[in-house]
This record gives sequence, C-alpha cells and structure tokens, in this order.
Amino acid sequence: MKHEKGVAMNRKQFIAYWAPIGALMAAAGSNAQASDSAAAKAAKRGPRVDYFPNVTLTTQEGKQVHFYDDLVEGKVFTLNLMYTTCKGACPGIMTNLVELQDLIADRLGREVFMYTLSLDPEKDTPEALKEYATKIGARAGWTFLTGALEDIEAIRRKLGFVDPDPDIDADRSSHSGMVMFGNERLDRWSACPALLKPTQLARSLNSVAGLPTEQTN
Repeated sequence: MKHEKGVAMNRKQFIAYWAPIGALMAAAGSNAQASDSAAAKAAKRGPRVDYFPNVTLTTQEGKQVHFYDDLVEGKVFTLNLMYTTCKGACPGIMTNLVELQDLIADRLGREVFMYTLSLDPEKDTPEALKEYATKIGARAGWTFLTGALEDIEAIRRKLGFVDPDPDIDADRSSHSGMVMFGNERLDRWSACPALLKPTQLARSLNSVAGLPTEQTN
C-alpha cells in the first residue's frame, strides 16, 4: 500500500493504519449478539449512532448537514478524502470515482450515495467544491463536503484514514488514497485503494450493499 507520495507501508504500519476500521468491523460482529434492549435501541437509530461524530458539514450547494444523521444513518455509501488543489493521487482517484458513478448511475442518489470530504476547508469552500464537482462531471447523489478542520479531523480519525507516523499523518499531501464503503443499516464496512479499477470498486460496493458482486446498475 502506498500513500500519495508513494511511501510504502510495512506490515506493522498497515495494521496500525487499519486499527480503527478493524475495530469498527469487529464491533459489527459483536452487535449481532447484542441484547434485546440494545436491539430495540438500534431499531430506533442505526447501529453506529454512538460511533460516528455527528458534526455539521457543508455541501457544495451550501447546505448544512449532520454527518451521521444526514449522511450515514441507514445508508449505503462511499466516502473518500481529497482536496481540490491536490496534484498527487487525487486526479486519478477522482477519475476512478467518476467511472464508478457511471457504473452505479441508476442507483446513485437513491440506493447508494457518494461522499467526498475535503481536507482543505480553508480553500475548498462550497463554491470551490461546486466548481470542482461540475468540472469532473459529478452527478446528483455525489456530495462534496467541507467544514471546520477539527470536525473533518474527527471524521478522518473515526474512519481510520490515519498514518501511525505523526509526521506523515500531519502532511496533507500524504493523505489516504483509500475509499470506504459503508452499509450502516446492516453494519457492513469495507475499504480498498481508490486507484483500483472502477469495476473492482463497484464489486466492493456491491458486496457491502448485499448485492451480487457483478451487478452494476
């Protein structure tokens, strides 16, 4: 696995890198053995209501949304990190995600949602994100998000998009090139390098969504 600058990760780093998502998926298994009272609570709210920060973000349309309440709860979604001035892996990643949206076009915005979270909220205003989304051909159902830096950091760390080396982690240009797939209703989670072939991304998404892996639209 490599970061945007091509820094290889050894096995120890890989394990530390994925610890938060690993813990999330492990907890998903334990949820299946929850008590009746816990199941009743989960029936009212999603199984990850106490895990994800419900911080306020702003979409490319200038609409304020809550991360858990509006974007995660009960939804099947993809989520990746980027910033509009990124010159490293981001262009290739976003090209792949544009192809992914074409593969799931009939479900996008209804059954599946795509989220892209900016790591540079100072420059990536809603207006800048809207211009970028239009430029790459993002369709309805693909939401670009910005917000307060501390809120973005809270989400990033909960998703496990961190590096065990604090110097690398603090370098925005070395950000994670992963895309996360979530099915909050069924408590299914996965992630893979966003530079894989779009058809492979679609298979990973379908697996989390509970669909045949070869299905696209």
